[in-house]
Amino acid sequence: MNKEKYTAMIKNRAAELGFISCGISKAEFLEDEAPRLEEWLNNGYHAEMGYMENHFDKRLDPTKLVPGAKSVISLLYNYYPAEQQIDDTYKISKYAYGQDYHYVIKAKMRELFHYIEEEIGAIEGRYFVDSAPVLDKAWAARSGLGWIGKHTLMLSKQKGSFFFVSEIICDLELEYDSPTTDHCGTCTACIDACPTSAIIADRVVDANKCISYLTIELRDALPSYMDGQMQDWIFGCDICQDVCPWNRFSKAHQEPLFNPHPDLLSMNKEDWVSLDEDRFQELFRKSAVKRTKYSGLTRNIDFVSKSENDNQKD
Repeated sequence: MNKEKYTAMIKNRAAELGFISCGISKAEFLEDEAPRLEEWLNNGYHAEMGYMENHFDKRLDPTKLVPGAKSVISLLYNYYPAEQQIDDTYKISKYAYGQDYHYVIKAKMRELFHYIEEEIGAIEGRYFVDSAPVLDKAWAARSGLGWIGKHTLMLSKQKGSFFFVSEIICDLELEYDSPTTDHCGTCTACIDACPTSAIIADRVVDANKCISYLTIELRDALPSYMDGQMQDWIFGCDICQDVCPWNRFSKAHQEPLFNPHPDLLSMNKEDWVSLDEDRFQELFRKSAVKRTKYSGLTRNIDFVSKSENDNQKD
């Protein structure tokens, strides 16, 4: 009886905090994911993200992150914007329009965690927002929040894919949800649309070719083979999500902190090329764009604008 009651309490509170979905799965070793992760790493598809090689066991076994863990509470938080950037400009991924999701969602996770302790009792647990060796999408899929699409992102029939995934791992025994079925079918829209062919197989992405990785994680110069391939993306990339048929069901988020700086959406290419550091700090004061720093963003802008100019000369 308590399991049922506690599960309902947690899911209700999650909804009150703005999470669009909450699902729960049993904390256990991710047996199916282990060989896939090992093969992905062995093939070097993680590029220069060396940290992906660390804590291999922790990525697969939540009890190594929280001893005695019994449940993984997975949560989705919408970031789909009501308005987008103007056409014919340099683009940043929609998730980075507003404030950094790590801080926004972590504050809500903290509230949910404290609620559990206040209403149910002290628990051993930790909460994560893309900030630890946790296979977020695998746990979300296990808890029935959707399935992992061919582009390796979480997909929901009702909500699309423009959402963040986070989780609480704890020693509280709860009612577990069942996984849903895969609804990608024969569709290859994401694979076909990727300009760099980064989705090299069903649910396998080679970060070495991925625009999101190259514009955010890569610290060195952008590789010459990307010349003319970037399609105006200067921070992240939404192409595989934009073309996905399930995202026609995406609805605008209700999170004020995810709203962009008033000037951001109307910036044209000239505005981006002339961006100085003061303006960068103003536009992206608390944004995830800070991850690439001013130097990284201007590197990306210079690369894309030079490619564009060279192609126009040809």
